[in-house]
Amino acid sequence: MTQTSHADALDAAAGPARDLPPGRPSGTPGRRLLRALAPLPWILPATALIAFVVIWPVVSMIQTAFEKYSSYGIDLGSAGGANFSTLFNETDLPGVIIRTVLWVVVVVTLTVLVSLGVSQLFNKEFPGRKVARWALIAPWAASVVMTSIIFKWMLDPSNGPIVVLLHDLGIIKQYNSTNYLGGQFSAFCWEMGVAVFVSVPFTTYALLAGLQSIPAEVYEAAKLDGAGPVRTYLSITLPLLRPALLVAALINIMNVFNSYPIIYELTGGGPGNETSTTTVFMLTLKSTSIGEAAAMSVVNFGFIIVIVLLFLRASKWNSAED
Repeated sequence: MTQTSHADALDAAAGPARDLPPGRPSGTPGRRLLRALAPLPWILPATALIAFVVIWPVVSMIQTAFEKYSSYGIDLGSAGGANFSTLFNETDLPGVIIRTVLWVVVVVTLTVLVSLGVSQLFNKEFPGRKVARWALIAPWAASVVMTSIIFKWMLDPSNGPIVVLLHDLGIIKQYNSTNYLGGQFSAFCWEMGVAVFVSVPFTTYALLAGLQSIPAEVYEAAKLDGAGPVRTYLSITLPLLRPALLVAALINIMNVFNSYPIIYELTGGGPGNETSTTTVFMLTLKSTSIGEAAAMSVVNFGFIIVIVLLFLRASKWNSAED
């Protein structure tokens, strides 16, 4: 008996086949349910982590913003919108918001510009390139608190290394004549400088990864077409670097906006609140009103969402054009 006749006999024994309606899943309802729940063990840990680390703190923050707490942290019941009303009546709030916007724009812009240059340099072959790349990791790998404390010591008006250097160069005439962390403008400028210093390594490596992913054939074709270095950089390098640039800029926006240790360690937000951003101001409010600090947290949360959405819209991140 041939294999074909064996198959025919088996089909005849099984009886006439029943064709399922098109689009109707096979199996019993129980099996369909098990099949639908099959991915759950794989996604459940990540979902639980997001719920615990992100969603629950946000919900708790919003609830706290509408409640009244004693100085010992005891919940005294609902406060309605009183915390937000008190917050918006703070005389320092307008200046804090302006400085926050300035802080984010200046630090992120300078970080990206410096990192573009450094990543271009590190993408070239030169003696000691590997050592230079390792050295660049240090400011990023070190604790931001430790880096801020070191800069505060370096700016000591009596014997800080930066002050000593400026004195030796003749820029300042005598020690203790200038306290760079004592005035609003100079302190805020130094804080932004430190923020750029600690942000450049990560941004440089993100852009360097983008540069190394650009095929060499593209540059060879541009050279054959007679494109110069500037035209090649503007027409080829920057457009192809756009995905890495977008990711680096977004991460920097969120990190810089939420940055706290630099300002806290260098000036504590002072004198007064003249160097405070909204994050530092929020923690200052915590010492007097937990509910008002929570209200500031809600405002901060709204700020970062708006800033990111505006950036994405301005950069046309979802555009199909390359």
